[in-house]
Amino acid sequence: MTEVAELEAQEARLTLPRFTYEDAWTLGTLLVGLCRERKAPVAIDVRRGAQQLFHCALPGSSADNDAWIDRKRRVVERYGESSFLVGARFRAKGTTFEASSRLDPDRYAAHGGSFPIAVEGAGVIGSVTVSGLPQAEDHALVVEALERLLASYAAGEA
Repeated sequence: MTEVAELEAQEARLTLPRFTYEDAWTLGTLLVGLCRERKAPVAIDVRRGAQQLFHCALPGSSADNDAWIDRKRRVVERYGESSFLVGARFRAKGTTFEASSRLDPDRYAAHGGSFPIAVEGAGVIGSVTVSGLPQAEDHALVVEALERLLASYAAGEA
């Protein structure tokens, strides 16, 4: 399976049945817990539409991570797909997002770490973003947290 196909499959699998304010808190605190365990120097952002529902900066992160969050989140908002998937699509075509998207790289970054929050029957309604690690690790953290959130729905915990 290609990188693009794997990332597309992740997004299809990680569609949520709902996404409330409480769910945003649960997702954010799941990420904080994972990142504290791993001593990851990251910033975390959870949004529904334009509203920021959760933000946390952990030790070792900086304002630069917040700027990266904004740039990666804008890619999710524009394309409706994870920032990592968008970058992978450009790489699969033999180019880069920066060279071929015609978007300002000071405002958009197709680097891993921002993932769409998609709800069954509604589509993409927000985003969850991590910044501070190499892009594949930022992406993997978000995926792991969304998988745990989905598992908590299935178990009736959330």
